[in-house]
Amino acid sequence: MSVFRCGTVALAGRPNTGKSSLLNRLVGQKLAIVSHKAQTTRRLVTGILTTADCQYIFVDLPGYQTRHVNVLNRALNRAASDGARDCDVVAFVVEALRFGPADRAALARIPAGQRAIAVVNKIDLVKDRLELLPFIEKLSGARDFAAIVPVSAQTGRNLPELLRVLREALPQGPAAYPAEQLTDRDERFFAAEILREKLFRVLGEELPYRCEVALESFREEGRLRRIEATVWVERESQKPIVVGAGGATLKRIASAARRDMERLFGGKVYLGVWVKVKRGWTGDERALKQLGFR
Repeated sequence: MSVFRCGTVALAGRPNTGKSSLLNRLVGQKLAIVSHKAQTTRRLVTGILTTADCQYIFVDLPGYQTRHVNVLNRALNRAASDGARDCDVVAFVVEALRFGPADRAALARIPAGQRAIAVVNKIDLVKDRLELLPFIEKLSGARDFAAIVPVSAQTGRNLPELLRVLREALPQGPAAYPAEQLTDRDERFFAAEILREKLFRVLGEELPYRCEVALESFREEGRLRRIEATVWVERESQKPIVVGAGGATLKRIASAARRDMERLFGGKVYLGVWVKVKRGWTGDERALKQLGFR
């Protein structure tokens, strides 16, 4: 009979390598919001997978990035570094055939003594699989990885092998959570994240980085969840962009968010959303602390 193992796995790397998609695929439930835009993940999202001989506690870290330099991004990079240091093992996620300066910068934030496994994601997009061999060889020279595992979060390819390798790196011990539990986050957290995902998907390239969601109230009335939320923007000129002509854009965002919440929570949701201005919040440490950033 094999011993039971339980431990934390940090999903680290630069933005847009597919860390959140990988978390969702591993756990079998959409926990982390997904967008093609960088900086979608702003808060640590924990996903729990329990098998017959292991409990994996995955922590989806913000992507370490250097493109936007402000107080918010320094806080996100700090969270990424701290999360990588505090977990039992780091799964460093890179895109297949792409390993550039941004990846090297993210890798440099992982402490030298921390055990790390390289996860080469998006192999489903590689037309010639023979190209993977020299890429993996190049990647192996960047750090002494415990293993390098090619996978596809999109198709699920080779994820059993990834889980096998990760299990070997985790300590022996009992499960930290009940077997049926998928996350340590509550419904309030996911309601805010779902709404923020829709902002990223509907709005333009830059504006989502200037938006943040704060839940004002979350009440359960029988089978109905009544949720009130505020979307904060940095400038008055940004407010009409989020609202749209006749409120059309905000209605589209809120309707899409409400549908996702109802699917996740398994019941009806009333969602009220307002847009307000908090001037320069991405560069204001006090405002960031009020919004839950360290």
